[in-house]
Amino acid sequence: MALQCGIVGLPNVGKSTLFNCLSNAKAQAANFPFCTIEPNVGVITVPDERLTKLAELIHPQRIVPTTVEIVDIAGLVKGASKGEGLGNKFLANIRETDAILHVLRCFNDENVTHIDGTVDPIRDKEIIDAELQLKDLETLEARISKVEKQAKTGGDKEAKLAFEVYSKIREALLRGESARTVYFDTKDERKLAQSLFLLTSKPVMYVCNVDEASAVDGNLYVDAVREAVKNENSQILVVAAKIESEIAEFETYEERKMFLQEIGLEESGVSRLIKSAYQLLNLQTFLTAGVQEVRAWTFQKGWKAPQCAGVIHTDFEKGFIRAEVIKYEDYIAFGSENAVKEAGKMSVEGKEYVVQDGDIMHFRFNV
Repeated sequence: MALQCGIVGLPNVGKSTLFNCLSNAKAQAANFPFCTIEPNVGVITVPDERLTKLAELIHPQRIVPTTVEIVDIAGLVKGASKGEGLGNKFLANIRETDAILHVLRCFNDENVTHIDGTVDPIRDKEIIDAELQLKDLETLEARISKVEKQAKTGGDKEAKLAFEVYSKIREALLRGESARTVYFDTKDERKLAQSLFLLTSKPVMYVCNVDEASAVDGNLYVDAVREAVKNENSQILVVAAKIESEIAEFETYEERKMFLQEIGLEESGVSRLIKSAYQLLNLQTFLTAGVQEVRAWTFQKGWKAPQCAGVIHTDFEKGFIRAEVIKYEDYIAFGSENAVKEAGKMSVEGKEYVVQDGDIMHFRFNV
């Protein structure tokens, strides 16, 4: 599953610094690789301690973590929705992503100029929100004009429902609210809303870039952001990008761990960001474990066993018979697959089994 998160924000808020830290994530996750597709696109491995612990028991030939693509999108300026600056390219790049990592400057530094002269993360957030909302309004106006007449004069139920859904989202956008804040009661309504592929419907994580003193507890800027987005159905993460740059310079895990402990952090901001981005996309991980490889596989939360089997190969889903499932905790507790089986802790599941995060799966199929 090639899933993509786009890093956005105004110029000089720390986007590129954060992206560069992510590009060094390989140094923070043992030997897991980082690979550059283009100058501004990277494939980042999702840190998962479970792989390491399983590998210690199994001694596989290789470990294969799951990944998320991170895209460093050019800084946006006012008027982007009308093509100002790199507006059209910026908006096109966002449209291609599955989720948005919106970096907000939450630190004072007279040596780093701000495009608007002062530090104000709420104003910065609203600038980008407004541009995305204006672009979404364009999309909606075009859609509404197509169904309005049918909805009001004809007996077309689908057109009527579409008109109601589109109008509800338009009203929110006109109030300065994003599409993701709009709640729909029925599956059909949600499906229509999703079919619009609106920019402001994408899941968002606000990454508050702070100074070293605020790396653990945040600051007043972060508090203001939390208050501003409390009804937005979004996430917030506090990261000190400058510190992350220093962490990336350390050669060994032990050096990084000591540095983090000194500043009061249990885990680097980059690791937390990658994990949070994964969760933001409503993703989970199932595992396969054998002497050839211990591997993490990405699936959407709520998927059933045959869908997860299809992640490995389409034939697995087509010819699905059953899934043999071991809970990660049981595997660690008993130390091997055979010991788990002897203890009666391995379950055999059918097509209706909803796979859980961390399940160790073995699929039986016949094509």
